[in-house]
Amino acid sequence: MVSLRQLKSFVAVFEEGSFTAAGEREGATQSGISQHVRMLEDELGTALFGRNGRAIEATLAGKQYYLDCVDILKRLDAAHHEVAVRQNGGLARIGVMPTISRSILAPTLDKFLQISPGADISIIEAYSGVLTDLLLKGELDLAVVPAFEGAVGLSSQLLLHDREMLVTAKRNDGQHLMPVSLASLGPLKVVLPGKQNTRRRNIETYFTTNGVNVARRLEMDAMMGTLEFVAATDWVVVLPFVMMSSDIDRDRFDIRPLADPPMYSDFILIEPSRKLMTPAAALFASVLKAEAERTTALFRDRVAPQLET
Repeated sequence: MVSLRQLKSFVAVFEEGSFTAAGEREGATQSGISQHVRMLEDELGTALFGRNGRAIEATLAGKQYYLDCVDILKRLDAAHHEVAVRQNGGLARIGVMPTISRSILAPTLDKFLQISPGADISIIEAYSGVLTDLLLKGELDLAVVPAFEGAVGLSSQLLLHDREMLVTAKRNDGQHLMPVSLASLGPLKVVLPGKQNTRRRNIETYFTTNGVNVARRLEMDAMMGTLEFVAATDWVVVLPFVMMSSDIDRDRFDIRPLADPPMYSDFILIEPSRKLMTPAAALFASVLKAEAERTTALFRDRVAPQLET
């Protein structure tokens, strides 16, 4: 009879690519994990991993069995959560990047707590690398990050396809919300996120590909500090519309969509592949999607008409 421990051990080895790392994740020894996988292989009558010294690789049977195991573990997780949510309203552990925490997080939280006042919710703000690690460790149920190539053990869905904007201090020159070609501007002084940030690579690639003249770069991984600095100086920053959507009618920034060519960013919801999202987290995700759609509608109503003139 296949045990739950054997399934979890196999999934951990598959996702971590190592018996030692799988043991650390599951709170077991390397030998214990190996034994569980070996017993599972004996039960199934087939090898799930090919071994070459310390390196391991899933066999074709192992890759297919992984998908089946993930589905089984999700179903079991769902049953546990259904019991929990009936007892105490459920728990949602959410990770968000600064782009989201400054913009659509507040209205999302407000609506979520109105719909589910009995739910417990925990919010962590961090950049994508940290949030991804926390998800893989089982410390978060859901996170919002920029789109990336993916990772074993995570599944994703699109939250928002967003237009990138040039953000400057308010200049009162009639250019607010008007499209701008960065290549046509003079040398720019640009605030950029750190080199480990996915957005940094995308923005630098856009600059290089489109002949944008950058005179000075300032690296700052502090979003609120960046905005305060830009508002008080002649430095500029490139940010997605969702982050600046609440500022379009305030007298502090000029916000202009990048054009010739436009630049877009995708933001995704990621969750562990092997666990079903908790009912509370799923509700939070649905409210967050509705707020993202509201932001898209705002861009369509207020900014898109400027692109057609």
